[in-house]
This record gives sequence, structure tokens and C-alpha cells, in this order.
Amino acid sequence: MPEHKAIVAAEIGLHARAAAVFVRAVTDTGLPVTIRKPGQHPVDARSLLEVMTEDFGHGCEVLLEVSADALPAGSTVRDAEGALAALSALLQASESR
Repeated sequence: MPEHKAIVAAEIGLHARAAAVFVRAVTDTGLPVTIRKPGQHPVDARSLLEVMTEDFGHGCEVLLEVSADALPAGSTVRDAEGALAALSALLQASESR
């Protein structure tokens, strides 16, 4: 299962605008990405409501994951790893675009 760690850098965490930018980027990958805090249950990173209700605050460590079993047809583990790296970089940017 491809997995990537990131630290949420946005001052207000993944709320409102930053969460919307992140969820849009996840949706654009076409992959079933989940996000979670270490030791917590994952939530669907394509769902704005789920992302915002998990309280991923500033400085929070998160794990982004894609189940290899859930990859869409035509996608590879390498594609998932690249997408997770890009999403991780987005989360670690001091401001969301």
C-alpha cells in the first residue's frame, strides 16, 4: 500500500479554503486516497466534509494512503506514489494556492 507522511503547514490547518484546495487536488488524481493522523482511522480525502471534521490542524502529522487493491484500472503503484508525493508537498506548503 503506497503511503506518504506530511505535516500540515497551513496556519489554520485543513479548514475552509486549504481543505477545499487539498480535496480538489486529491480528486484530480482519480485515486482513492485516504488521510489520517497516526493511530487514527482513515477518512476519504476526496470528501471535504470528512477532511474538515477530522481537525487536521497546523503542524499535524498526517498519513496519506492508497490501497493497492483499490487502484483504478490503468493506474499503477508508481502512479499512486507520485500522486501521494505531490499531495504531501501541497500539504507541506506554507500556503495553499
